[in-house]
Amino acid sequence: MKPVNIGLLGLGTVGGGTATVLQDNAAEISRRLGREVRISAVCDLSEEKAKQICPNAAFIKDPFELVQHQDVDVVVELFGGTGIAKDAVLKAIENGKHIVTANKKLLAEYGNEIFPLAEEKNVMVQFEAAVAGGIPIIKALREGLAANQIRSIAGIINGTSNFILTEMREKGSAFADVLKEAQALGYAEADPTFDIEGHDAGHKITIMSALAFGTPMNFSACYLEGISKLDSRDIKYAEELGYRIKLLGITRKTDKGIELRVHPTLIPESRLLANVNGVMNAVRVNADMVGETLYYGAGAGALPTASAVVADIIDIARLIEAETDHRVPHLAFQPSQVQAQNILPMDEITSGYYLRVQATDEPGTLGQIAALLAKENVSIEALIQKGVIDQSTAEIVILTHTTVERNVKRAIAAIEALSCVDAPITMIRMERDRKSTRLNSSH
Repeated sequence: MKPVNIGLLGLGTVGGGTATVLQDNAAEISRRLGREVRISAVCDLSEEKAKQICPNAAFIKDPFELVQHQDVDVVVELFGGTGIAKDAVLKAIENGKHIVTANKKLLAEYGNEIFPLAEEKNVMVQFEAAVAGGIPIIKALREGLAANQIRSIAGIINGTSNFILTEMREKGSAFADVLKEAQALGYAEADPTFDIEGHDAGHKITIMSALAFGTPMNFSACYLEGISKLDSRDIKYAEELGYRIKLLGITRKTDKGIELRVHPTLIPESRLLANVNGVMNAVRVNADMVGETLYYGAGAGALPTASAVVADIIDIARLIEAETDHRVPHLAFQPSQVQAQNILPMDEITSGYYLRVQATDEPGTLGQIAALLAKENVSIEALIQKGVIDQSTAEIVILTHTTVERNVKRAIAAIEALSCVDAPITMIRMERDRKSTRLNSSH
């Protein structure tokens, strides 16, 4: 069988790793595939680096020339972003080239344009590396769990945020101090906004939600709340109560619609997801037939991510002569069955809640707070006075049972209006135990 020729766009961390995997493991890949996979052309800002990493490939300075090159069967887009990368991918598809990409932003924001064009041109777009690096969660959702109705997905899918939260918990450090440490170690960018404010996780959970529930990409409807405003006190209090705080991407099917959200979340410390530390990623999927499955591993890094990129290249090479009908659909469901569904606004989601209240330390204060929660049908699971901050102010931590977010927000507004409450209330959502999670799922 003739070789499959690869055109690489970008030789940064992942691009360089992909070249390494393809070249170092060429014999192993050929054994699995029955044909050679070779890098025929590369495009990068540095011709010198390209020649050093891929000495046997043609260097093509213009990406739009590469994506039309006759000796390229598969374009591997590793530029990132949505500028040149988007235009190059669309041009490649127009020219009948198959696509492999690690670009979650591109797919979450422009997948609804890219996938229909790929179907029209009978080409594949593979994107395992776009979510959770080397963890094969996309293949699990598209293929391994195809017999199931997915109920919910919850994932630690941003290593930078997870590293920061782990350090804050283990060392009791403030957010700003740990962020500086993460930047010094190379885990956080000079401008960390994309990671710490939830955008990166939002792109990834958007992609997984589309695969789980057969919807178009809907990133604009994804709720984003990052970790920059988290107080180390709340991490400490959560741990004392048997919980750990993680930045989660969550999507859940309910009778009213789909929840699609990213925010800090309390998880019971007994759950496996709560014990994923440092820069590692993990995704928990709840499905009707198989129950819960957990996928854990390196969510970033040159070689783990390149492993996923090359696995996609191998998948394409196996099916390169097949018609669209004989391939796994891009979004797991047949294109005619991918349908828009209601994305719930945050006021309509259901969750448990952690509330931290600073109030005057005097008789009757707890009673007033409890009464206002009860008025909005918010049931208290635990209420603990953490101690007196100064001579007259106490700190109270409340955990609620599962309820509708609108009710909690109304109760918070009423409590903050009390004369005895002298600071804004801190609210963090909670993932309940397995039984509670299923009560909020669609059956």
